[in-house]
Amino acid sequence: MDIYNKLTDCKKQGKKLFAVLIDPDKINVDSLKKSLRKCEDAKVDFIFVGGSLLTDNIFDACIFTIKRNCSIPVVIFPGNIMQINKEADAILFLSLISGRNADMLIGKHVIAAPILKKSKLEIIPTGYMLIESGKLTTAAYISNTIPIPHDKDDIASCTAIAGEMLGLKTIFLDGGSGAYNPVSTEMISMVSNMVNIPIIVGGGIKTPEKALLDCKAGADVIVVGNAIEKNSNLIKKISTAIHSF
Repeated sequence: MDIYNKLTDCKKQGKKLFAVLIDPDKINVDSLKKSLRKCEDAKVDFIFVGGSLLTDNIFDACIFTIKRNCSIPVVIFPGNIMQINKEADAILFLSLISGRNADMLIGKHVIAAPILKKSKLEIIPTGYMLIESGKLTTAAYISNTIPIPHDKDDIASCTAIAGEMLGLKTIFLDGGSGAYNPVSTEMISMVSNMVNIPIIVGGGIKTPEKALLDCKAGADVIVVGNAIEKNSNLIKKISTAIHSF
């Protein structure tokens, strides 16, 4: 399946997509299988897999379990270069354009590139933008970067424009795992009006209402992880809201 073509086709048609984020550190096999059944029933579009830390070394086992218990496309949302698995369908090749850490802009990518070249993974070059969310998130701490202030819509939009001009294929606005405050609809709207590539939004989205507001503001893909870990019944509710747009 060509994931990027689906992203662009749906954007042209005004269709919104829903991705459930699975952090391998926060699941066990039984709970994962239950969540996957709910994802199938709710017609979730993508399963994103990844985390800033992987303390239990179960990344590969997590993807193995997903692929054998679910037909939804699996997209790696990598926290580091170790998070590569050929059984997934695609990988977001993240360049942290909101920060000034050269390793996260291009350094780690050079190391991962030959491995990815040999894989059959679909590579989706993604401009990753961390947005300040009211707390120091793991992503900001691990990446050693300062997020874009939550109320600086102009900085976010100019950063997204630069990412598009550099040839990146998507923009990911992320408040980070466990964000107190999600990315504002005002920021999403300004970024959406400034670029033509698909916009992915995640971090701190806890309700179907917020997911729908983000869709109306211009988000093309909504990503939810933490809220679903706490209440898997949100999968159906959020999916229904997004797909009703």
